[in-house]
Amino acid sequence: MISIRELGPDDWRVWREVRLAALRDAPEAFGSTSAEWEDADEARWRARLVDVPLHALADLDGLPAGVLSATAPDETGRLEFISMWVAPFARGRAVGGALIEYALRWVASRYPEVPVVLQVRKHNAPAIALYERHGFVIVGENPEDELEFTMRWLGAG
Repeated sequence: MISIRELGPDDWRVWREVRLAALRDAPEAFGSTSAEWEDADEARWRARLVDVPLHALADLDGLPAGVLSATAPDETGRLEFISMWVAPFARGRAVGGALIEYALRWVASRYPEVPVVLQVRKHNAPAIALYERHGFVIVGENPEDELEFTMRWLGAG
């Protein structure tokens, strides 16, 4: 069974555990590295949970199985899904889709008219297919990273 909950500053230990697992499992998928976070103190972990408005944690059968974070709207009026990761044991078990659906409901309840975007590595075909199933389309290359596509949510897929 999949359950999803939002993490706050007091959840910094579970966030640290899952975030470090993600950075070790898929270092090429993130803008940070595990080396940059391994020795981070409690204050830094808590700050991340405060500075980024949504951190959704999925549990599968009681075990941390994935995360998806979302920013507030930026100066261009866009909101971005960031730091999406599903643990290897949970892949192919609907965890990614559940996280996306949760995050889209979160956006709709707070920022109903705000465009949602994300960045995905061009070689990550499973992630691209997952996002496309949930209404995202490729709208171009990430101007800051030629190895990534920018995808935008256009609605239910």
